[in-house]
Amino acid sequence: MSQRRPLALVLNALAFQVGWFVCVLGGSLPALLTLGLIVSAHWRWLARPGEWRWWLGFALLGVVVDGSLVALGGIRLTTGWPLWLWALWPLFATTLHHCLAWLWPHRWLALLCGAVGGPLSYLSGAALAGAEIATWALVVEALVWAGLCVGVSWRLGGADAAQA
Repeated sequence: MSQRRPLALVLNALAFQVGWFVCVLGGSLPALLTLGLIVSAHWRWLARPGEWRWWLGFALLGVVVDGSLVALGGIRLTTGWPLWLWALWPLFATTLHHCLAWLWPHRWLALLCGAVGGPLSYLSGAALAGAEIATWALVVEALVWAGLCVGVSWRLGGADAAQA
């Protein structure tokens, strides 16, 4: 867990939160620039070998999940293709081995956090970005994020604790 360096964990969480707000409030270009800056800094100071695979995997998953919801009308945006929305996925992946590593050994808590936190993030992001999200899409997001967090928990649940 970043060798349990508290400052590194706080900075990781803070970078994610700042990035989240820039993505949601700034639109696609600021989101992509911020994502590049945060991922570059993360790569330089925090990343573990092979962690980039998680970033890439989450980026692709975001394109599929959010792209499907946009195409099906579950998420309605006032702008074009939501690059800012997709930038949030690899940004979230930068927290998996660091500030969120404490969560993964606790599968039921991971499931609950995903099921509640995922839709709340979408709901608040939609409100701030002037987007609309259908109720059924929030249910889909709850299921996706619950499953995703359980999957991450299965994969990382013992890995980060063993390396700390």
